[in-house]
Amino acid sequence: MRRVVVTGMGAVTPIGLNVDEFWKSIKESKVGIGPITKFEKGDFKVHLAAEVKDFVAKDYIDAKAAKRMEEFVQYAVVATKEAIEQSGLDMEKEDPYRVGIAMGSGTGSLQTIERNIYRIQSKGINRMEPLAVPMMISNMAAGNVSIYFGLKGKSINVVTACASGNHNIGEAFRTIQYGDADVMIAGGTEAAVCPVGMGGFNALTALNTTDDATRASIPFDKDRAGFVLGEGAGVVVLEELEHAKARGAKILAELVGYAATSDAYHITSPAEDGMGAANAMIFAMKDAGIEPSEVDYINAHGTSTHHNDLFETRAIKIAMGDAQNKPLISSTKSMVGHLLGAAGGVEFITCVKSIEDGYVHENVGLRELDDPEEFTLNYVKDHGVNMDVNVCISNSLGFGGHNATLIIKKYTD
Repeated sequence: MRRVVVTGMGAVTPIGLNVDEFWKSIKESKVGIGPITKFEKGDFKVHLAAEVKDFVAKDYIDAKAAKRMEEFVQYAVVATKEAIEQSGLDMEKEDPYRVGIAMGSGTGSLQTIERNIYRIQSKGINRMEPLAVPMMISNMAAGNVSIYFGLKGKSINVVTACASGNHNIGEAFRTIQYGDADVMIAGGTEAAVCPVGMGGFNALTALNTTDDATRASIPFDKDRAGFVLGEGAGVVVLEELEHAKARGAKILAELVGYAATSDAYHITSPAEDGMGAANAMIFAMKDAGIEPSEVDYINAHGTSTHHNDLFETRAIKIAMGDAQNKPLISSTKSMVGHLLGAAGGVEFITCVKSIEDGYVHENVGLRELDDPEEFTLNYVKDHGVNMDVNVCISNSLGFGGHNATLIIKKYTD
């Protein structure tokens, strides 16, 4: 198997419009949750979201091109631009058919659907936007990134709800391992803070209805009461090791393991015994050739819902076995909310920065753990931890029973 390394990262998040801003906010335990501003709430009982703030696409990319992109695509293109620039990848020196893209989005553009339903109802079906279909479908993040940067290799969009980011990074990893590409741009993007997105999750009773932003997304806390919808993008440049070394790229970390499983249990709830997510971790560690005792940090899916946090905790106990109390555990969603298809990409970046900086962030807002007989793991509380981080696990779990685990390791020759 060819080794795969990370050479670039880009992020658009509720707490920073690039990786440096995002990571600075992470280390400051900044919460990016606030009142919804993107639509009129009326009598809608959910008042908070984790919105991307002060983002103007034309400040980063061609203004004419940006007009033909919905927000979820704009986020993806801007984050990719940052990742490619950091990596130093020069497409004029690359075989474009050896550079691909794997970019996930759980929903595509719900805003396009909303606008065009209104047009149908008010003006008739013949007045739909001519570009309604290519603006709404979720693969257009991958398609537009490919077009904008001239990437002619594999171009895919794995859609697995909240596991989309991890699955796309994992499939990009496999693509390079097996020699189908030398470089893959990979990650996830989402912009679903709109009436259909928020209303749909609210109808599932999945969202927290509190008005207190500091108590809205509190994974593992006994008072957790649902997740907070967020938006943004997390994108990384994955590269075959020898290709990266040949062009003198700075190597940020190594991606060493990936696995995916299905709960085959329920469309919204994880399996109660945690076996699906546990086996994703077990298989990923086997893929990476590491033992549970080597894992320093687990970036949990940690949505702040009752079922996820409890069942993921059970999964970690099974996967880690006797080493279950060794790794520190935290959820980035405590600061940025749930970015759906973008969550895995942003959380992967968190793992790489944890390795680079030797820092594990806290579960912001965690005051008191739930059931002490269940929640016995090493959850980071009150403040971040400075420590040597060599191996990270990143978990993502999606509606439909999708589980995806990635293992990131400090790079050594």
